[in-house]
Amino acid sequence: MKTTVDKLSPTRVKLSISVTPDELKPSIDHAYSHIAESVNIPGFRKGKVPPPIIDQRVGRDEVLNHAVSDGLDKFYRQAIEEQKIRPLGRPEADITELPNVKDFTGELKVVVEVDVRPDFELPNLDGLVLTVDPIEVTDEEVETELQSLLARFGTLITVDRPAATGDFAQIDLVATIGGNEVDTANAISYEVGSGDLIDGIDEALDGLSAGETTVFESKLLGGDNEGESAEITVKLLAVKERELPTADDDFAQIASQFDTLDELKADIREQVKKSKVFGQGTQA
Repeated sequence: MKTTVDKLSPTRVKLSISVTPDELKPSIDHAYSHIAESVNIPGFRKGKVPPPIIDQRVGRDEVLNHAVSDGLDKFYRQAIEEQKIRPLGRPEADITELPNVKDFTGELKVVVEVDVRPDFELPNLDGLVLTVDPIEVTDEEVETELQSLLARFGTLITVDRPAATGDFAQIDLVATIGGNEVDTANAISYEVGSGDLIDGIDEALDGLSAGETTVFESKLLGGDNEGESAEITVKLLAVKERELPTADDDFAQIASQFDTLDELKADIREQVKKSKVFGQGTQA
């Protein structure tokens, strides 16, 4: 099999493949066998139909097309291996010449275009030294991560006082435009001060007590009226605060694989350190 390569661009090549009759013959034989298994011809069992009968009933054109389709992928893979091509994506093949259908003489010629990985040379990095700052993990950073872990195991308890930043408010919301109700949400839980709902909700809830209602203006963030200014009525159903577990050995055993709080803190410190090391590698 003969193959040549033309470089169309740094990332695309044209591969020309020429297959001799001898190289195509296994695919021709396979085509006859496959067709013999799939056709019903009176007087012959499936798989036992001889090639001359297949030529008469099915046609040599069909045999040749079957053989080319069967062998094309094999010829392509052999060609890219010979030419040491590293393809990217699916190739585009064009059959430019077929063997003579009468006796299958003559070459099969195929042109394939395919994207390839570009060739590039790495610069000489010998002697290159990267300087990074020494990694330090402060007690404050460990405490911040510990508090975050405590919060995940916290429980919400209802309190009898006005809502404040950090509380979880259970609320009903009604949005109206021109006196027409356009959207509602019932009994949703919202962390006051998180900024995760519409503009103005945090200010509206701050200082509000359970059972009270207030109204404010805000732009809607979704739905059919997205971006329009609406009158928002919010009713505070309940105020809840997060009660954190005590940071002790018992908590360490519940929240991790460690037996003591000191072991848990040491692991947190190590995880923060690893995160910083990764960050330094990204920056470098």
